[in-house]
Amino acid sequence: MSTVLPPLETFRKLPHAVTLLGMSGVGKTWLSTALRRSDNWFHYSADYRIGTAYLAEYILDNIKFRIMRTDPFIADLLRSDSIYINHNISVDNLDPVSTYLGMFGDPAKGGLDKATFLERQQQYRDAEIASMRDVPRFLDKAWKIYGCKDFINDASGSLCEIVDIDNPADPVISALRDTSLILYIRADAASEAALKKRAESSPKPLFYHPDFIEKHLMAAPDDGVGVDPKDFARNLFPELLENRKPRYEDFAKRYGIAVNVGDLFPNADMHDGDGMIDALYALLSTQAADNPVAAANAERYLKACEARARARDLTV
Repeated sequence: MSTVLPPLETFRKLPHAVTLLGMSGVGKTWLSTALRRSDNWFHYSADYRIGTAYLAEYILDNIKFRIMRTDPFIADLLRSDSIYINHNISVDNLDPVSTYLGMFGDPAKGGLDKATFLERQQQYRDAEIASMRDVPRFLDKAWKIYGCKDFINDASGSLCEIVDIDNPADPVISALRDTSLILYIRADAASEAALKKRAESSPKPLFYHPDFIEKHLMAAPDDGVGVDPKDFARNLFPELLENRKPRYEDFAKRYGIAVNVGDLFPNADMHDGDGMIDALYALLSTQAADNPVAAANAERYLKACEARARARDLTV
């Protein structure tokens, strides 16, 4: 099967939607932010949607619980509705999401006991699945309300962990491939070294596939006492990175296309809308010519873009 792309100028006029797949820190949010600021792409942040729609109540309840447990004065004001507490989650400030997710370890060092940690892992998984299934609705909303022709889905690094890659009918995979081009940004050796260095110096809460995390928790104390949460997360990261790499590759091989990070970001021209679309055009042309699965994925994407153009009454 081969895919005949339209001329580049026609391709540029299509309403594009791209889902970025790849490890946290590889440049997904940086690219999404650049496109939002320079060319009015709608920046759909998975973690923003997770934090504001699906974990907001959990986050606020946890904050209230901590405050009310330690400060009777504030507790009384909260109980009488004299004051209220709200988060300040934004696309550029997602700290409340990661701090709620937390890390396993000694509660005296800011960690979570095993039961609480696993409960929050499941909450995050459910929220991430829901956020990805929301993408088609937000694609429509981005155009109708905000007038954004193009759309970029800044997916979480754990996207490859929440789907059944072997099942094309998986609800998350279906929602994404029916509406967007799944683009895997493959880290190179330098990027991987930078990711590992960042995780070593400043480990952060992450979602782990249950099969991965359960084997590491098996011998750990249920209460987490004696386990330094940062050390626990720090030691997991190199193995997590290696564990996810084949999952990313398989995801992209079946349902999208892949690009090396150095090829996507060789110069500043790639950071604007035309540069991004030109890069997509080149990638689709090359990969669809060499691979029948990539050709089918490209054909599927073109049909989705053309259907959006017709629905929006756009001339392309």
